[in-house]
Amino acid sequence: MEKVTIRDEFIRLDQFLKFVNEVSSGGEAKIMILEGHVTVNGETAHQRGKKIRKNDIVEINGNEYIVE
Repeated sequence: MEKVTIRDEFIRLDQFLKFVNEVSSGGEAKIMILEGHVTVNGETAHQRGKKIRKNDIVEINGNEYIVE
């Protein structure tokens, strides 16, 4: 599990996926999220604007990230 530090209170899920280099564009992030390839805290996420906060665990493509 990789630790990811964010500066603000939260980051949107689509921005987070770009931040950790899992996708290269917002359009690619939207597709990955809508197709159900992303989980947040063990639940499939379908909202690209979902707020990711400290201690959340995001999983995509077999990679897990914990937000600090």
